[in-house]
Amino acid sequence: MKLQTLSEVNIERAARRPVIVITDTANGDQRLVKAKDIASDPLRGELSKQLRMGKSGMIEAAGKKLFLNVYAPTARLVIVGAVHISQALAPLARSLDYDVTVVDPRTAFASPERFPDVPLIAEWPDVALPPLNVDHYTAFVAVTHDPKIDDPALLHAFARDCFYIGALGSRKTHAKRAERLKAQGASDTDIARIHAPIGLNIGAVSPSEIAVSIMAEITAELRLPKEAAKEQAA
Repeated sequence: MKLQTLSEVNIERAARRPVIVITDTANGDQRLVKAKDIASDPLRGELSKQLRMGKSGMIEAAGKKLFLNVYAPTARLVIVGAVHISQALAPLARSLDYDVTVVDPRTAFASPERFPDVPLIAEWPDVALPPLNVDHYTAFVAVTHDPKIDDPALLHAFARDCFYIGALGSRKTHAKRAERLKAQGASDTDIARIHAPIGLNIGAVSPSEIAVSIMAEITAELRLPKEAAKEQAA
């Protein structure tokens, strides 16, 4: 890899922006495609597919064998609410290589004993979330059932364009939540981004089963094309 290409890759990675280096295996020619340019690239279909999978690989295009070296940020999961579901969700997400952080101002819940080896922030969302640099490669889950905690956290997730936003609660609870969020400036588009009731409909009952349904929905949002992800959630 040329020094200039490597430098550009490192800049994008430091900013947590995905980038793909395309190498012609016949002659070694390389070009770099940044995330913002994928949609207009002649190989956009293949580039989008490899990026969704987060894996490098060989493709054939226009009679050439090309190696796509994918540099995708490590996905994060921010869980707002140190509840029973979170105790099952955090280790499950970590087993899938997510960087996990749990936020809850209630110190009785956000304790190391309940969440061993998981970063905990026992602060209110307005204090805890800004330093985390939440971004598009972050999945955001609000599960406290407390509007004073969940609502400002969801507003932060909207502003940071998280790839997944989910909130615990029934449809009736979510309707009330939507009205509160709109009163605080959220748009209809923002509200539509919330997965609520949270998780895929697999008949989950226990906290562990609900955690599985949440991670399945997050995985579908990350890995599947948008239309396919919507079908899974329907």
